[in-house]
Amino acid sequence: MDMKASRLIQDLESQVTGLDPAIARQVQAQLDDKTKPRGSLGQLEELAVQYALVGGSANPERPNPAIVVMAGDHGVTAEGVSAYPSEVTGQMVANFASGGAAINVLTRRNNTRLVVVDIGVQSPIPDLPGVRVERVRNGTRNFLDEPAMTETDMIRAIGIGSDLASELCADGINAIGLGEMGIGNTTAASAITAALLDQPAEAVCGRGTGIDDASLQRKIDVVNRARAIHELDGANGLRVLQCVGGFELAGLVGVILGAARSRCVVVVDGFITAAAALVAVNVAPAVRPYLVAAHQSVEIGHTAILDNLGLRPLLDLELRLGEGSGAALALDLLDAAWCILIEMASFSDAGVTDTGR
Repeated sequence: MDMKASRLIQDLESQVTGLDPAIARQVQAQLDDKTKPRGSLGQLEELAVQYALVGGSANPERPNPAIVVMAGDHGVTAEGVSAYPSEVTGQMVANFASGGAAINVLTRRNNTRLVVVDIGVQSPIPDLPGVRVERVRNGTRNFLDEPAMTETDMIRAIGIGSDLASELCADGINAIGLGEMGIGNTTAASAITAALLDQPAEAVCGRGTGIDDASLQRKIDVVNRARAIHELDGANGLRVLQCVGGFELAGLVGVILGAARSRCVVVVDGFITAAAALVAVNVAPAVRPYLVAAHQSVEIGHTAILDNLGLRPLLDLELRLGEGSGAALALDLLDAAWCILIEMASFSDAGVTDTGR
């Protein structure tokens, strides 16, 4: 990895503000004074503390969320690792544009802004309303033949994501959920996870869109071969991302870095977005406290990433859709945590005796 990519990450990380532990103590004291037994709201209290800590205030503004769905295709689908052809990526982006996908339904119900980005769809459908076109290329290359991305293209994709996050935060967004769409991206995420966590492919490869046993074995073989071909053992996150990642993954790495730079909470969805978070933390450890795990996916690689990052998921609903669907649900809990912190009465306000002191 040359100095250009390293400098990009260093510049972004250098602008990530350190978090003040005094704010965490103040917020926890406020929560302990609410009309409830101490700690009785469990992870909601932890979430309220983290949200305030990231925002830099013990009395933060109410969450004003957005979900960013990055869409891109993967050349490795030529190896038969997915139950669906690459054309489905573009078709699903059209479905997002028309409002018919699960993520549309979920974001409408909680009034969350949805930003869909074509960062590298192989067969795009032109002139889709509401789709932000930031195309790097028509999908990545087959990473069994060559690196998935050139370094220049990877840097461009990261920059697209970081610029988008900064733009959203400047417009008042203070919580960003991560979403993705890309046939073949569970294979890319599995390869990233295996390399960065030094795990065999069998320990991180799941069935993705619902592949059969033969396709799962092909996926495992592809991940093992890619790790050997590109000599990824001990490689840093940027090199792993370039060799076996995708444009939507690189874009999400940029979103994470840009959001942290703007003191914005990042709600990580499932396996694919967690792989992007794994890369982001590998190359810029300062972003770790900005991450919230929305849910526990049924993908086995997701568990490995959450354990490595020390993230405890808010929900366990056996989701495996992607699109940011789990993040959309978790944003309801983020709002609930804020309401508890700001709107719930204290013992003195309510005239209730506090025997927990």
